[in-house]
Amino acid sequence: MTSRAAGGPDDRSVLAAAAQALALVPDGARVGLGSGRAASRFIAELGARRREGLRVSGVPTSRAAADAAGRAGIPLIELGPGIRLDLTVDGADEVAPNLDLVKGWGGALVGERIVAASSQRLVILVGEEKLVQRLGERGRVPVEIIPLARWLVTRAIEALGLTPAVRMDGAGRQPLVTEHGNLILDCAPPEPLRDATAARALEQALLAITGVVDTGLFLGIADLVLVGHSDGRVDALGRMEE
Repeated sequence: MTSRAAGGPDDRSVLAAAAQALALVPDGARVGLGSGRAASRFIAELGARRREGLRVSGVPTSRAAADAAGRAGIPLIELGPGIRLDLTVDGADEVAPNLDLVKGWGGALVGERIVAASSQRLVILVGEEKLVQRLGERGRVPVEIIPLARWLVTRAIEALGLTPAVRMDGAGRQPLVTEHGNLILDCAPPEPLRDATAARALEQALLAITGVVDTGLFLGIADLVLVGHSDGRVDALGRMEE
């Protein structure tokens, strides 16, 4: 049943987490389909289960997720009146002990936010290398912005003490344009965020800047994080009370 697409050296950890997430998908479920390597592996495995008879439909968070769903044979639906997803399965770039997240290194943070908000439950799949004690340890917090506001937003973010850099495309010759026609500033904090209170204060300050569409700070919305290990073990982390 399990597909064996080629992957990186920690592919086994991602596969283990994806396999455990499959057990959370009931027959007839509507599932938000995340972006990134871990989510893509889950989509492939979900497609394998569908071919075995599981009834399921999905809402993708990005064109890449839609393409992965197409390859896996998962029918797609659109968000709209009366559509509530049973769960979304996605990845993350950082996971703090209280399950606060940094997302958006793959550039799909706005779609990921919308689909997660349309779901009853958000399940995150990561390898153990994504676990941090404090958000910002891995170096950057993405912020999606309106192109016209680039210089205004840049100055405001610098005034908050962060160092913003425009994300470039794969060739490195021009700014990356997101699927929603925006730019991404990768913002490096001077040090990891002190605690959950500091993360929320930063999120509020960033969202208050004219021209900011969204941030990669996904705070207090993950219900379950499945942490895969290279030996095939999976740790299930539930949200901690703050």
